Amino acid sequence: MNTTTWTSGTSGAGAYAEVNGINLYYERHGAGQPMVLLHGGLGSGEMFGAILPALSERHEVILVDLQGHGRTADIDRPLDIRLMADDVAALIDHLGLDKPDVVGYSLGGGVALLTAIKYPSRVGRLVAVSANIRRAAIYPEMLDQQGQVTAAAAEFMKETPMYELYQRVAPRPEDFPRLLEKIGEAMSKDFDFTEEVRGLQVPTLIVAGDADMAPPSHYVEVFSLLDGGVRDGGWMNEGRPKGGHALAILPGLTHYNIVDSPLLAAAALAFIDQ
Repeated sequence: MNTTTWTSGTSGAGAYAEVNGINLYYERHGAGQPMVLLHGGLGSGEMFGAILPALSERHEVILVDLQGHGRTADIDRPLDIRLMADDVAALIDHLGLDKPDVVGYSLGGGVALLTAIKYPSRVGRLVAVSANIRRAAIYPEMLDQQGQVTAAAAEFMKETPMYELYQRVAPRPEDFPRLLEKIGEAMSKDFDFTEEVRGLQVPTLIVAGDADMAPPSHYVEVFSLLDGGVRDGGWMNEGRPKGGHALAILPGLTHYNIVDSPLLAAAALAFIDQ
């Protein structure tokens, strides 16, 4: 596939949890060791429709719609991955989950990272997909495009899958320009989580496409912060990263279709189930 379907649809049991002043929507799929699944910006849990059957075959998958996305209405606070990480940790507590694995893509990858950084005792394993830890790592032309995301862009996005999904599932469809304004503002802010990632205590898989929003070298750099790629792994794996971390650069994939790929499901499951 060349682009993510965005609207593949899911059919789990949906519910809301009141956490941190937000009415957070989530769905539960399958059974087994729990896995919290976090979508990308301007999307919702629907984004994982293509790989959800594989992920939920042996796991209970909890799909979450983050603040202002999907079926979760926005509240009066910025779109900040640190705050959304607080929401995810509160949902884990609300549901009584015992150290679920957390898998996040793009915006959700950043939220997943911050959840594991801030709440390591709540998370089993972490899979961060297409998540950049420094704004400066993103290609300049992409930063230029991000700078054009404002409420004024809503009219031009009415033929896009992001707009169609939002209109179909959002509790307040008229809030789409507000979401664009807030996510544009969030993307305009500089960030660098190098030191926070260096201290990660949760076994982490860093995943990216080989033609992602930042060069493969960025994700290799993130892996190196986790003691990866600095020595030979050894016959008995004795040289692998001390924290159990891993790296996967998936071939033939971009930032926009990696979420649909069976390669992503296979890599995430191989890491989580080892």
